[in-house]
Amino acid sequence: MSRLVALLAVILLALPLRAQSPAPAASGPAPLQVPVRQFQLANGLNVILHQDKTVPVATVNIWYHVGSANEKPGRTGFAHLFEHLMFEGSKHVKEGQFDTLLESAGATNNASTSNDRTNYFIDVPINALDLALFLDSDRMGFLLDAMPPEQVNSQRDVVKNERRQSYENRPYGMASIEIDKMLWPTDHPYHWPVIGYMEDLTAATQTDVVEFFKKYYVPANASLVVAGDIDYDKTRATVEKWFSDVPVGAAVERVKAPAASLDSVKRATLTDRVSLPRLYLAWITPALYAPGDAALDVVSQVLTGGKNSRLYKRLVYDTQIAQDVSAYQASAALGSSFQIVATARPGHTVAEMQKAIDEELEKLRTSPPEGREVQRALNQIEASFYRRMERVSSKADQLNAYYFAGKPPDWFAQDLARYTSLTAADAQAAIVRWLPAGHRVELIVQPEVKR
Repeated sequence: MSRLVALLAVILLALPLRAQSPAPAASGPAPLQVPVRQFQLANGLNVILHQDKTVPVATVNIWYHVGSANEKPGRTGFAHLFEHLMFEGSKHVKEGQFDTLLESAGATNNASTSNDRTNYFIDVPINALDLALFLDSDRMGFLLDAMPPEQVNSQRDVVKNERRQSYENRPYGMASIEIDKMLWPTDHPYHWPVIGYMEDLTAATQTDVVEFFKKYYVPANASLVVAGDIDYDKTRATVEKWFSDVPVGAAVERVKAPAASLDSVKRATLTDRVSLPRLYLAWITPALYAPGDAALDVVSQVLTGGKNSRLYKRLVYDTQIAQDVSAYQASAALGSSFQIVATARPGHTVAEMQKAIDEELEKLRTSPPEGREVQRALNQIEASFYRRMERVSSKADQLNAYYFAGKPPDWFAQDLARYTSLTAADAQAAIVRWLPAGHRVELIVQPEVKR
């Protein structure tokens, strides 16, 4: 059966379904388990299936193991460019048809790009699963058959405009790009932004773009999760039907990064069209799932996780020197950063905020957080963890994340245990080890002086 004939049969079946009532909840707490089945196609595609009969929907989630870290200086922004190009049509799907077919079946879809990976996800009524798998297989195997230079140029302009909207013309938008430049060495793949540099996007040729796709968008450099109200055997057969004819492609090596550390304080000041000054403090911290990563998530909650957290209470409520304050561990595969961001209230200064933040950090270096602070943080993290698991689309993405990180796809219980086993002493040790006052980035964004 040709792809086109098979597609017609798929479209006829892809009609919206009525929702069914969820299955009654089992009595008592169930152990945290996410059963999966795994297999690999002859072309190298890694496939993970998970059955969830709660509602008659399914999600198709593909991770291509390529992100901005796979780029090189002078040729940045390619991974994000392909996030756009992958929706523009392929050999058996005319331009504009991808979204039209899915919307007609009651489905939604989207994508995102990070330093480490690009993911594409489609949420469908279960009877439209065949359609979703066809569409994803066609753009994996046959995108270049329908990617003329004018299409690349069009999406290149879209990406440039997105950079203007999200960074250059957005209040405080250039801060994240500047922080990465200060944190990571010039030869580190996190030094440049995921969206790329304007000059690189302009200079990219059709040949550059095609070669990037041929190198990284191959089955063995991808993992496919199908999760939801599926039948394991039928879904495997459908995956094999649509993806087995995708060409193999060459093996792809994982990115290697040079060691990165800060041996002093690095300071910079930007001006922007903003009304209030903002302070950014940033440290290099352990990679995702490495020792210390989970403890720093807890630290972020102790500092700014709610109205009673240390920094929020002091800066926003008690002294009212800050408009807002946040802290987070930005975990990634080749290294992470911990950041504290605070915006001054009118009439107050960055110096006031930095003094208060440093005093609170020093308190935590010399004395661990109280047990109630840590328990509150753990409760927040655990509640968020389970909320993400309520949606089959979130579970599918997490299955892919664990697989990409070299973990078993069903690593949920072990992941949660990274947090529930932590103590106040662990949080204190993480602050002492990873957030020293003398080894960090300090970036200030000041309002432009009006003339």
